[in-house]
Amino acid sequence: MIAVAASVATAIHASDTLTVTFTGDVLLDRGVRRAIERHNGDANCLFSPSVDSVFAASQLVVANLECPATVIKSPVFKNFVFRGEPDCLQVLREHGITHLNLANNHSIDQGRKGLIDTRDNIINAGMVAIGAGNCMEEAVQPVLIATYPRNVYVVASLRLALENFPYLTDQPCVSQESFEMLETRVRQLREQEPECCIVVCLHWGAEHVLRPAVQQVMQAHRLIDAGADCLICHHTHTMQTVEQYNGAPIYYSIGNFIFDQKRDINSRACMVQLSITTTAVEAKTIPVIIKDCVPEVVER
Repeated sequence: MIAVAASVATAIHASDTLTVTFTGDVLLDRGVRRAIERHNGDANCLFSPSVDSVFAASQLVVANLECPATVIKSPVFKNFVFRGEPDCLQVLREHGITHLNLANNHSIDQGRKGLIDTRDNIINAGMVAIGAGNCMEEAVQPVLIATYPRNVYVVASLRLALENFPYLTDQPCVSQESFEMLETRVRQLREQEPECCIVVCLHWGAEHVLRPAVQQVMQAHRLIDAGADCLICHHTHTMQTVEQYNGAPIYYSIGNFIFDQKRDINSRACMVQLSITTTAVEAKTIPVIIKDCVPEVVER
């Protein structure tokens, strides 16, 4: 089974090239919440003109939502617990974000009901939720984000253990299957649709470091060998190594995006802009620097 985002996938205008931009972590709580409050509750303050320009040049924008966006308050017992306001989601959509990844370690911060409410709120705001579902089988499905110039899929997976949260595959959850199952899923999708484009988004790695672990490199290579066209990953709150493996780009972590961390290594990140044709995928790295929670494109 494949999750089809029909409302967005069929809306792309006929063009020889599809432009899809991926961003890192979007937080709507803590320091970001305070920034919104300083602007009288207007979340438009989170977007700079330079980022808006990149989004305007993209048919699709995929971001990692690093918090639930729900009115449900049922905090999980863990070190860092976030909750954003659902009203902010409409602002994300108005600025061009079309898809939000939930396969991360904070989507369940307000429990399973908060996760599903967040997914529903994303849909109601006119976006597509990736990497979460009413059960694991639903959460792990590749999401078809575009059908032209060819089918484009996002496969999202959380590669970390969840803190104080039981692994129950028959309950609402985020995509968190074993690596072997993930690898098989990518290989099967490639076999079923040899001409499609497969983008794998992993939430993984050690926080606040600049290089991936050896195991991550090995797993990234295995996913490319299985049929992925590129990997665009996050979680470390830093921008890590960018590698070309067998002609495929691997972004081990693209860092933060709308976030409140202030250290230099946490404030430097990137967006990744994919140009997808019927036969090729080209990746462009767009560096950003985050100032007072707001990402701005770095002029080269």
